[in-house]
Amino acid sequence: MSSSVPSPGDDLSGGESPDGRGSPTGRYVLVLSDEAFARESDQVEALRSLSGAVNVASTSDYEWRALDVEQAEGADATVFADLGIGTFAADPDRAASIMAAAADDPRVTAVEAEQFMYALGGPGETRSESPTVQPPSTDTGWATVRTAPVEFVDTAEATWGLQATGVLDSERTGQGIGVAVLDTGLDLRHPDFAERELTARSFVSGERAQDGNGHGTHCVGTSCGPSNPPEPPGSRRYGVAGQAEILVGKVLGDDGSGTDTNILAAINWAVSNDCRVISLSLGADIRRVSWRYEIVGRRALNRGSLIVAAAGNNADRDSGDPGFVGVPANSPSIMAVGALDSRLGIADFSARSNPVDGGQVDIAAPGVDVYSTWPMDRRYRAISGTSMATPHVSGIAALWAQRTDARGQALWSELVRGAQRLELPGVDVGAGIAKAPS
Repeated sequence: MSSSVPSPGDDLSGGESPDGRGSPTGRYVLVLSDEAFARESDQVEALRSLSGAVNVASTSDYEWRALDVEQAEGADATVFADLGIGTFAADPDRAASIMAAAADDPRVTAVEAEQFMYALGGPGETRSESPTVQPPSTDTGWATVRTAPVEFVDTAEATWGLQATGVLDSERTGQGIGVAVLDTGLDLRHPDFAERELTARSFVSGERAQDGNGHGTHCVGTSCGPSNPPEPPGSRRYGVAGQAEILVGKVLGDDGSGTDTNILAAINWAVSNDCRVISLSLGADIRRVSWRYEIVGRRALNRGSLIVAAAGNNADRDSGDPGFVGVPANSPSIMAVGALDSRLGIADFSARSNPVDGGQVDIAAPGVDVYSTWPMDRRYRAISGTSMATPHVSGIAALWAQRTDARGQALWSELVRGAQRLELPGVDVGAGIAKAPS
């Protein structure tokens, strides 16, 4: 976690003006204060009185606190009761008056325009070549000097990522630890997950949890794929936490996009069901910190859930552009993950820390040519991105949780302490490469 966590009333904008995107969904997010968060009835009343909503849907009204997004579409507003967040629809003029009223209301921390979020694709996610390795840094902030060049390669037994992170040498499997992967869903027909303890729900209206994109299936495979992939045809090992309890939340549609409502509903579900780790390989290229994700990250940590998110793929380092960490990974209470190549150099597309409070990369993991599951009939595929680095960290977090029983902030600390320092700038790789416990 960042050394400085903002409090309500602090400016989270980093001195920047709003991103100018307005409200692409036509909805707004109400972030409630800790006082209002303490009681659900206060949350509902605050949302009603400020937004004018009559019919308010609450996550507590649904089994397992999993919002039925199609049913909730008929409500005027929605409360995510385990997060202290509400959403409502309003035209821009009405929204402006609500924001003005909320500024003097002690029940409210912020009102923000709801945004679309995306599977972190782009050039970095599909390229097959290894990016140029960045030269060693003179920055000693997080430095450890390697005594010899290193390059990992996939073998018949395991991917290079599992080798580099020490997963193959760990006795831990993630058994008994809940890991929620919130993405485009999972190919529920995939034979590699046939015998696993798994719960899948869709938070995207009109779509099932079945993955029609591939991104989510790949991320679930890396974080929680089996230690011994089944035969035939068999495969090298690619999954980190082979016995973790998997929660799959479809928050991005088959087109790879989703809204804050989709994501918040799934985070609420994961937190309320005691998931130790919540994996988000998604985001938007917005520099300023979002109150909604910072407060959600903080409250999740307090409940014992660590949110791990992709730093972003908006860099083009070969052209001199280091990029920046976007939403939600730039939230101080959400762990931001950068991507490494097989020589443990920073990936060309991997975003660098940005100067807003909390906008730094916290840790790094393998993210180039990562082999994992893909929807049938292809079954497996190698792709690249900070999206691929993030589930490595999420799976490793489950291993540390199993070993130490750590939760929330304590689990964050275990990951940072256990990381291997690299001779690369801390602004690119944070504490270094995530390493599995022995």
